[in-house]
Order: sequence, then structure tokens, then C-alpha cells
Amino acid sequence: MPRARVVAVVGAGAAGLEAARELLREGHAVTVFERSDRVGGTWAYDPRADETDPLGAAVHGSLYASLRTNLPRELMGFSGHESLVGRVFAGDPRTFPGHQEVLAFLRAFAEESGVARRVSVISAQDGRRCRLVTPITAFAVGFNERRTSNAFTTSWSPATHLVDDSGMDGELLAAGGATYRAACPPSIVTQLDLDREPDLHTQGPRGNRAASNLAHSVWARLSPSGDPGSVTELRAEVLRASPPLGRRGEGGERWSVAWRGEDGEVAVEAFDAVVVCNGHCTVPLVPKLPGIDKWRGKQMHATITAFPSHFEIRINTRWLNVHQVDCIQDDGQVRFAEGAAVAADVILYCTGYRYHFPFLDLDELTVDDENRVGPLYKHVFPPKYAPNLSFVGLPVKTILFQSFELEAKWVARVLSGRAALPSEEGMLAAVREHYRRMEESGRPRRHTHALMPEWVEYMDWLAEQVGERRLEARRRDMYERALQRVWSLDGGYRDSCEDEEKGSGDSKV
Repeated sequence: MPRARVVAVVGAGAAGLEAARELLREGHAVTVFERSDRVGGTWAYDPRADETDPLGAAVHGSLYASLRTNLPRELMGFSGHESLVGRVFAGDPRTFPGHQEVLAFLRAFAEESGVARRVSVISAQDGRRCRLVTPITAFAVGFNERRTSNAFTTSWSPATHLVDDSGMDGELLAAGGATYRAACPPSIVTQLDLDREPDLHTQGPRGNRAASNLAHSVWARLSPSGDPGSVTELRAEVLRASPPLGRRGEGGERWSVAWRGEDGEVAVEAFDAVVVCNGHCTVPLVPKLPGIDKWRGKQMHATITAFPSHFEIRINTRWLNVHQVDCIQDDGQVRFAEGAAVAADVILYCTGYRYHFPFLDLDELTVDDENRVGPLYKHVFPPKYAPNLSFVGLPVKTILFQSFELEAKWVARVLSGRAALPSEEGMLAAVREHYRRMEESGRPRRHTHALMPEWVEYMDWLAEQVGERRLEARRRDMYERALQRVWSLDGGYRDSCEDEEKGSGDSKV
């Protein structure tokens, strides 16, 4: 008989909303944590620019005002709620709509799927109760010996807490399209870390060492001054407020989430599982160039191109076909590996992003320097912590929305017992085999979660796990045609596709 679990979802973007829907469909109770004051994740456009942050670390999202989707709207939706096909949500019926249309769709999806009706909201501006999210102004800190000298003091205000039920059994983390350093839910600390700090077991319900079978404890972060005294005081308060935790039948270990709300009170909830859905475009990846300290020009990350006012537009007909940057010379010129050097005004890093989960503090789950999150079985379950910890939305180079849906269905069914995972060793063996094949084929580690060219096989495998049909050939061809047009660097491909559809009378919109 399927079992209902209490699950926390981290992130209310496309992946998080779909994860919440599938968990609810499977009979689980759901709470969604979201940093911002609205749903949508990377599609929630923020027009503000931070002039003091040209490397883009503090800017949420890389959208710009005129951005349109790379994929046709038919590929951007979920089953039973057929996305943008046949409907217009924000007045943009184009095959490749602007970002406003996608955000409006996600809001409608949250309402129509029933996810929005399961949550409560407190407006960050005036404290007025409304629907959807509850801002959290500050988080508590989970300490261990490694971090005693480096307390987390970054402010995360507001955060958003979408509530379905009061008691929680599990936490689902949905990665989705993009999140940034400011989008940090509570930090998660393992029992190994708790054992390094004995006094964590001396207060409140954890005073009994029998509670040491707790495998995961979730501690949110503290915002303000970084005063060690206040941090210690808050930690003690959290411990006093925490419910007794331990094994819960077949569900295994539970997770505890604690935070301090706007009223100054510490709140704690317990969960059976966590699903992480906070994005694959997380923190701008800025390489450290040798000699960069000599650079007197401007450094920028492509994230900041969301704000065209940062640039002077200049036409330069001379193209440089170069390889990697070797260093910044003493005279400030940029030298390339083959020996050429140029005087530049700006270094613009188009180096992408790295996965970032600062709220996870797990010894056997890492994000390495090559942006590999692992070990992860099928990009979703860390073998050591499965099934109580999972990720939805890490893979790239695939039809993202459909990938979100299949991963979320798989997680929901594993948690309910309607789908089974291999043993921990079996999952680890599969991960090692994946790494071995990558190495043999010469694929770099940084492409660990890039599914191309095996993306169809991955989607079909997920579909088999949840009893769904394999990927339709029509949708596969639609996706691959769109990618070819993107790679052609033809900036007008969206409109040319629109014209082709109108000419053939085959428009889906």
C-alpha cells in the first residue's frame, strides 16, 4: 500500500512547482521553500541592476527585458496542463514567446494544479496575509567545528515558505532553471557534523544520546551582524524548540527545519524527505585568471548582460580566433595560450554558472571544481541519502519541463513505495559506470549533467520507471530542430519559424 510522506521542496520555480504537484498527486504532504516573494524561479524577471556587482553574483537571474524562449512553447509545459499551447497567458501568442508569458503560465499552473491552494502567504512589504508564500527574514545557523570561525552572516530576506501541511516527512529539492546565492533555504547538517559538536546533544530533545540516530538536521541561516554570541543564543533557542526526531518506521530518518520569522520567534518543522529544485544556473562561474590582479579594466559576467545600459556598443569588424586565456600580462594586456596578446577594455566572462547548494552540508555529496554534483544516481538520488534526499532539475541539454515532470514523478513514487531504487552499492556502481563512460569518450567532468547526446535515452528510462510512454518522435524532432537553429547563431530564427508555421498553416498556437 502506498505510504504518504511529509516532504519539503526547495525552490518554487518550474521544477519546484511541478515537483510539488506530483508529490501531492501521490498523496504526500508538501511544503515549498522559496527565497523570493513570488513563484517562477529564473522566469521571475527582476529589472533592477546592481552597478556595484558587475560579476552578477547578487543579481537573481539572467533574463533581460526582451528575452524570448529558445524553445517553442509546445515544449514548455506539463502533462494535464498543456503549457502555453492553445492558450495565451500574458498577451504573447508567439511560438517563441517572451519571458513574461512563461512566468504567467507558471503562475496559472500553480493555481490550476492545486499547488497554490495548498500554501499560505505573508506579503514581505506590509505583513498582509495573502496566498502562496510566507517570507522569512532570518535563518538560524547550524554550527560544526569546520565552520565555527566562519559563521554564515549573509542576509536572506525575504525568503518564501509555501505551506501545504504542518507536519512534514520528507524534503524534495528542485533545481529547475536557475537560482543564485541569495536563494538559500535552511542549511542541512548531517549527524556526522552534529557528533563533532557535542553540545548540540545537550539541550532540548537532543539531550538524549539515543537521538543520535538522526541522520539529517536542517538549520537555516542567520542574517544579521555575525556576532558569535547571538548565533550561539539562537542555536540554543532552535534546539529547545525542536521536536524529538529519530527513525520513523520504514521512512527512516527525518529532517528538521528551523528558522526565525519576522516576529522573532523560532519555528521548527520535521520532514521525511527533501527535494531540491533550486536551479542549474546558480552562481556565476568566474575563473581566476593568472595576473588578474594587474587588470585595470572592467570585469563582467554574462549575467549582467541583462542590463544593456552597462555597455557602449562598438562595431569591430576584426575577429580574433583564439584559444584559452593564458594570463594577464604586466602591461595589462590579455595574452592567449598561442602567444597573441590584445589590449582590452572589458573582460566579459561567458563561462556559465556552477551548481550551488550552500544549505547542504553533507560529507558524501559534493559539488567539485568541475561542476559535478555527486555522487548522484541518474542525476536525482545521492546513494548515501536516498530516498530521503533527491534533486529535480539538475540535467541540462534536454527538454527541461518534461525532464522536471518525469524526475518529479519518479521521486514521488519512490517516496510512496510504488517505485524501487537499487541498493546503495548498486546506485554507486551505476554512478561509477557513468563516470567511466564519460572518461572513455573524452567528455569533460563539467559536462556530467549535460545529457546530450543521450538525452532521449535518459527521458525514456525515466518514463519506464513511472509507467509513462516514451518520448514522442515529434517532440524529439521539434527540440532538435530548435537546437540546430540556436547553434546556427541566427538571431532571427524565432521569427522565421513563426513565418514558416503561418505559411504551412501548422501553427500550434
